[in-house]
Amino acid sequence: MHREFIEKIEDNPIIAAIKDDKGLEQAIRTEVEIIFILYGDICSIGQIVQKIKDAGKIAMVHVDLITGLNNSKDVSLDFIKNNTRADGIITTKGNLIQHAKDLGLYTVLRYFVIDSMALVNIEKQAAHGVCQPDVIEILPGIVVSKIIKKVNGISRVPVIAGGLISDKEDVMNALSGGAMAVSTTNKDVWEL
Repeated sequence: MHREFIEKIEDNPIIAAIKDDKGLEQAIRTEVEIIFILYGDICSIGQIVQKIKDAGKIAMVHVDLITGLNNSKDVSLDFIKNNTRADGIITTKGNLIQHAKDLGLYTVLRYFVIDSMALVNIEKQAAHGVCQPDVIEILPGIVVSKIIKKVNGISRVPVIAGGLISDKEDVMNALSGGAMAVSTTNKDVWEL
């Protein structure tokens, strides 16, 4: 586990998630320290990451959403490591986590908690310990605190709540429910 990444999240519990260039420009002007990149392609991702790094922020690339890198192969991570200054990756594919860690990248494993099967998958990942990410992100982030507590109970990996976070109440509910941070594309929340 990358302790420095966890500490940065603890110190900065609101994470900007960006889905276009306009969001990128707005996010780098805020006090947010960590930016989740949810857009781009193999040709543009290096420039997107560079702008974030030039602003002194942590750049996390959601490899599943980057056109040309979304093939679930280790070579996608090699590309990120060798051709960008990204600090880490976000993915829904557990098979990528260990290779990313081997490359020295921070890792976020994203789960869509839409039913009990999602909780079973989190439990399997925790029990087998095969792909221990630095952080688990659960979506939607407005899930009841009971679910966040359940995830915290079955996994020792810290939890971020992401998706549909739209105001201070959502942030406070997620944090008081046991999430260590929230990620959101809502620019108003970045300024809280």
